[in-house]
Amino acid sequence: MSETQNEGGPVRQGPLVGLRVLELGSTIAGPFCGRLLADFGAEVIKIEPPEGDALRTMGKQYKGKSLYAASLLRNRELVSIDLRTPAGQSLVKRLAARCDCLVENFRPGGLEKWGLGYDELSAVNPGLVMVRISGFGQTGPYRERAGYGVIGEAVSGLRHITGDPDRPPARTAVSLTDYCTGLYAAFGAVMALLARGRTGVGQCVDAALYECAFSFMEPHIPAFEKLGVVAGRTGSRLPDSTPNNLYASAEGEFIHITAMGDAVFKRLTQAMRQPALADDPRFSSGLARSEHHEALDDLIGNWAVMHPLARLEDFLHEADVPATRIYTMKDVFADAHFKSRDMLLPVADDQLGTVTMAGVVPKLSDTPGQLRLSGGAVGRDTRRVLQALADVSDEELASLDASGVIHIARSVTPASSASL
Repeated sequence: MSETQNEGGPVRQGPLVGLRVLELGSTIAGPFCGRLLADFGAEVIKIEPPEGDALRTMGKQYKGKSLYAASLLRNRELVSIDLRTPAGQSLVKRLAARCDCLVENFRPGGLEKWGLGYDELSAVNPGLVMVRISGFGQTGPYRERAGYGVIGEAVSGLRHITGDPDRPPARTAVSLTDYCTGLYAAFGAVMALLARGRTGVGQCVDAALYECAFSFMEPHIPAFEKLGVVAGRTGSRLPDSTPNNLYASAEGEFIHITAMGDAVFKRLTQAMRQPALADDPRFSSGLARSEHHEALDDLIGNWAVMHPLARLEDFLHEADVPATRIYTMKDVFADAHFKSRDMLLPVADDQLGTVTMAGVVPKLSDTPGQLRLSGGAVGRDTRRVLQALADVSDEELASLDASGVIHIARSVTPASSASL
């Protein structure tokens, strides 16, 4: 297992130990990319302005702290630099010279205006991999448009197919497109770093919010090109995959049943005590079931509503049919499987004592990731990182701090790292 001992802190471990990442991203997509890399051992140095990343104003607050930021900014070295100042830009350039990867999600051209574009940074660090996250990509007629995740989701077509057909397009209560873009960006970063291992030369990774969302529209792209079919909202049902829907139980709760394969559907009919349905010409194949989905959903719904939710789950689990109630977060915290898989982990926090957050995904058998610490105060590690990696003296630190170019948090425990 790859690991690095932090003096006075947890062991940094995982397959990315030894890689250093400079994160300039803000809000969700960039920080999520950085969080994924940090979870698997990369040393991620997050740069945020003296007032803090806007993420710190999002989510529920507890004791004056964003619980969302505590989770999404985990496992980082937190450095506060004002990138709008020439002195701040110079500091970032010095740091980039010592890093393997840089993650940013400014509007295209933003870093170039500060003299921090790829051409400038690769001149001092030819091996640098720059991950660029934006609404519409680094090229094309929309490149300079402002774009949040939900805007990219709308442009991609994904928003159009989300929700019930008789209502306006819905959205999930989480920044879904930002998350999938951060995931693609982290994947791109690792691929580019693997390529650098062969060539010694870095490159740019261009991850656009609308494209990452559009990639999830895969089944509907050839359907339009060949058949002219414009996919629409189908509510809880997955189109052309039947049965795959929500059904009400006797007490008005909901269970989702997925049994589109022939063998699974046969097991479902046996659980329903209606085995003849498997031989009904309307339901004897996947294509036939999808063609007659309304009739089949009615039959399953009429059966489900006769039984309490817990009994339905017992019937279906015993029959080996994929099915589940719709979990709330309360259900998640009470669930033994989440606990056994380390998906709810209490992590040390310098303000809250501990805070529970989602575990590391995916799980690697030999070089697993880890949660070392939560997202802490703005500027918690400014002094240590700048002295170790940018050769900033005590006198220069004091001057930069006094002028507002940097912010150094007071009375907090630094996330010390022997790898700096």
